[in-house]
Amino acid sequence: MEEKSSKTGVLSALAAYTAWGLLPIYWKTLQSVPAQEILAHRITWSFVFVALLVLYKKQWGKIRSVLRDRSKVLGLLLSALLVTSNWYIYIWAVNSNRVVEASLGYYFNPLIVVLMGIMVLGERIDRWQIASIVLACLGVLILALEYGKIPWISLGLATTFALYGLAKRLVAVDSLLGLTLETAVVTPIAIIYLWTAGANSGGTISHFGVPTLLLLMGAGIVTAIPLLWFAHAAKNVPFTTIGFIQYLSPTLSLLLGVFVYHEEFTSTHALSFGFIWLALAVYSVSRIVVFRKANLGVAHSLQGK
Repeated sequence: MEEKSSKTGVLSALAAYTAWGLLPIYWKTLQSVPAQEILAHRITWSFVFVALLVLYKKQWGKIRSVLRDRSKVLGLLLSALLVTSNWYIYIWAVNSNRVVEASLGYYFNPLIVVLMGIMVLGERIDRWQIASIVLACLGVLILALEYGKIPWISLGLATTFALYGLAKRLVAVDSLLGLTLETAVVTPIAIIYLWTAGANSGGTISHFGVPTLLLLMGAGIVTAIPLLWFAHAAKNVPFTTIGFIQYLSPTLSLLLGVFVYHEEFTSTHALSFGFIWLALAVYSVSRIVVFRKANLGVAHSLQGK
């Protein structure tokens, strides 16, 4: 049974990160729609979809218990603002032909998470983790010097998603319930925006047509389903395995940006990404070594008993 759960967990992780990696294709079909309007629809229809799932699973009672905890409510409010910011930056980047820069952000994200662990949670790191952070910072610095400015899209995506992950860790709420409450917080704002935009432009249907409206409604499904796949994977797959699989998403996005959307990928990009990839390799190998040593220690202690 455990082996079967592990296999389905790996498949769920692969499905989630593949979906996230190919998501630029979906947003590109909506390139004629302003990013803020796409975001408003994504929030609204995500809430509708996950609320129906909660209703189907008869978990509204659990939501009421979460709402009674003030600290959890404040944490979910913060995570709602963070994930909304992350979604907006990503949609804007994709539809502004900045897919390559967006993919760099998600390569950089695991290392931002390490920094968050040090600064917020007081976690200790070893010399290999320090080396990986230094290498990643060099990669970002190379891009900054080349463009004469900080690559804010990459850093914005990495930072908002890392802070979102931190908020989710500090507020222990089931992933489906958490997403339902997060989207519930910002859905009223999204609806007000859509109402105002519709009044000014004649509405989405008259301005963009029914096919575009259906795609905007589908944004809720393409948002929620990968998150549910990921939630299943997180429960059944070791984090070291998920750590490797997560690089599938930015790799697919990078390939789309370069070979499908023909975005610029210069020698400076190659050098910058090279440092990021090296940093990730150092970080991943060091985590595997630590994980194996921990398992060996457990095995030896059990043998001693």
